[in-house]
Formats: sequence, structure tokens, C-alpha cells
Amino acid sequence: MAAILAARGVTKSFVTGEKRLDVLTGVDLEVERGEIISIVGPSGVGKSTLLHIMGTLDAPTAGTVFIDSTDAFALSETERAAFRNRTVGFVFQFHHLLKELTALENVMMPCLIAGMTRADAAARASALLARVRLSERVDHRPGELSGGEEQRVAVARALATGPHVVLADEPSGNLDRASGTELHDLLWELRDSTGQTFAIVTHNEELFHRADRVITLRGGRAVELPRGGA
Repeated sequence: MAAILAARGVTKSFVTGEKRLDVLTGVDLEVERGEIISIVGPSGVGKSTLLHIMGTLDAPTAGTVFIDSTDAFALSETERAAFRNRTVGFVFQFHHLLKELTALENVMMPCLIAGMTRADAAARASALLARVRLSERVDHRPGELSGGEEQRVAVARALATGPHVVLADEPSGNLDRASGTELHDLLWELRDSTGQTFAIVTHNEELFHRADRVITLRGGRAVELPRGGA
């Protein structure tokens, strides 16, 4: 299998006044096409920082990220934003849906930004909401949905442009156990039915033990854990 996402020598440092904090000190990590990996570790070790860099939401201090063999940080900011919209989907702990829009309109947004016609965007969004079992909720706004339903809308939105990889940051962290399990089942169903690739930051033991590989951060570097270990 070929790597669809690769971090090469990624470092990230934060400077406040005279203090420097080195969070990532040389991360090398590959995610293969159709794979689900989980990224685990204590709070503060840089999991979300790494995820944001791999998704090009933040720039590394050094190193780079390749998405489908494209060096994302060799692109201009404008080019990178367009590239990110086409190739990376995001699911966060708090769904970040636009409250004034319906579920359908929320999922349409990335399609419209990518230049799709409104009719095509609506058809794409409707199909994705059906895939995440929300066909009867397309006209509901976030305030009319349960937490689990909101997160399924967020998953559909993440898939809107047919991304190469979906990056999820504690996707079930704000859900009760039953809703969290339902969300995890959905992610695996999507991988099995579409070959979608996922990289997931999580503290949820059920989720990281289901992953194809488990990665932890130690000393600012990525270390793969043996199966069954965390």
C-alpha cells in the first residue's frame, strides 16, 4: 500500500518571551491509503499540533508534509488552502457546524467553496447524509439534532470533497458512550465501503484498539505501539 499522507522531519516550537517549547522534535509518520491510524498519548504531548500540521492548518517549524506525493508546504498559502479543501477532511471534538444552516447546507459548504454548482453540491450533500444515516434530518439545523447526529453531519461534511484523508481530533470526546460507539462504527463502515483513510487523535481506548496502527508521541517523535499496547 502506498502512503497517502506522510510527515517528514516535522518539528514545531513555540516561543513566548525568552522561553522556547519544543513540542515536536522530528516526527516521521506515514499513513497508508485506506488505513485507520490512531494517535494517542497524554495531554500536552503535541497530538493535536501534529494533526493540524498534517492537515496544513498550521505550519511546521521545520520539515514538511506530503499529501498524495504533493509537498503541501512548498505551495503558496492560497494554493495550500485550495489544496487542503480538496484533499483533507476534518472532524473535531466540537463539530463546528454553522448553527444558522441546515444539515444539508452545512455539508454543501466545502463543495461550494471548491466551485461546485449549488445543484451538484446539494446532490452530493444529500448522498453523504444518506450514507451517515441522516436522510430524514437534512432540513434540521444543529440545534434540532442530538450530539451524535451533529457529529455525523460533521463526518459527512468532512467527506464532501472526496478527500484523500480525514483527520479527526477526539471525534467522540464530547459524546456519550452509545453515541461514541455508533460514531466509531460509522468510521469503520466508511473505510470498509469506500476505502477512506483516517488519522484519529483519541483518548478513547475502544477507538484506538480498533485502529490498524496506534501511534504515540514520545520526546516529540512518533513511535508505533505494538498491537494491544498503549
